[in-house]
Amino acid sequence: MKRREFIFLIGGAAAWPFAAGAQQGEQMRRVGMLVALAKSDPEAQLRISAFRQGLQQLGWFEGRNIQIDDRWQSGDAERFRTVAAELVEMKPDVIFAGNQTAVLALQQAGNSAPTVFVQVADPVAAGFVASLARPGGHMTGFALFEFDIARKWVEMLGEIAPRTVHIGVIYDPASAAPGFLPHLESALPPSMRLTPSLVNNRSEVEEAIKRTGGEPNGALIVLAGPLTAIHRDLIVTTAVKYGLPLIYPYRYFTAAGGLMSYGPDTVDQYRVAAGYVDRILKGETPADMPVQFPTRYQFVINLKTAKALGLSIPQTLLATADEVIE
Repeated sequence: MKRREFIFLIGGAAAWPFAAGAQQGEQMRRVGMLVALAKSDPEAQLRISAFRQGLQQLGWFEGRNIQIDDRWQSGDAERFRTVAAELVEMKPDVIFAGNQTAVLALQQAGNSAPTVFVQVADPVAAGFVASLARPGGHMTGFALFEFDIARKWVEMLGEIAPRTVHIGVIYDPASAAPGFLPHLESALPPSMRLTPSLVNNRSEVEEAIKRTGGEPNGALIVLAGPLTAIHRDLIVTTAVKYGLPLIYPYRYFTAAGGLMSYGPDTVDQYRVAAGYVDRILKGETPADMPVQFPTRYQFVINLKTAKALGLSIPQTLLATADEVIE
């Protein structure tokens, strides 16, 4: 054997243990995840799949260099606070909060870990960050809406149901109603009036829809929140029962049988948030990472529901829809 080949083999053999040791010793990072939805909810499954795919695209693989400790809960506020406290006690490297309810629960649990949030309506007003450009603390993430989207909801209802004179607004305590209601009021033409209804449980949701349906030429706007998400099937069926045109902020309401929805792509927000988690795991601080707004919006129409309501969808709306469910 030539001396050069011998040295190469010896050198290579000596390197093998180091290479193997580096792979075996790859640091395992821990990510906590808290979401105020049932884990079995189809929408929840889509969101978490997008989050995990986003991490994988950035080189993070569960069981190899990252561990995700997830906690899910819907409909039980006390239990949600308990699982939030459990997550904080684990002291993960970074926490991903899947909606505003999750951020509040983490705050109550004394969370100080770097945190990335999504679907928070107004992070500055909520006190989560000092400013959108420079959050200044241990949290940053992705805001849910720009409140002026409310104007689009009113316009679309006017197009699909031009005789509308009364719009009911259903929202739960965790929704962003204080931000949306002034914009909804200012968007109303003189011929329309607005009736907001705060709902705290299933029976109040049903009663609010019934009140709006009890008047002629009514329509509904449903604001996003854990309660309205949990009871979306009830909202859809009751609105059809009373013949109410209705617009929602998210696609998953329309997929469940709602008439139409216009708002940010909720699944995409989870995917994009993985990028912020990646940056924090690599050493960046949330204090210097600006809060971002959604860049992808979806307009979805359900023609089957339109038919059940006896509505004819204008071609102008159909032409601008991102998706038409038949």
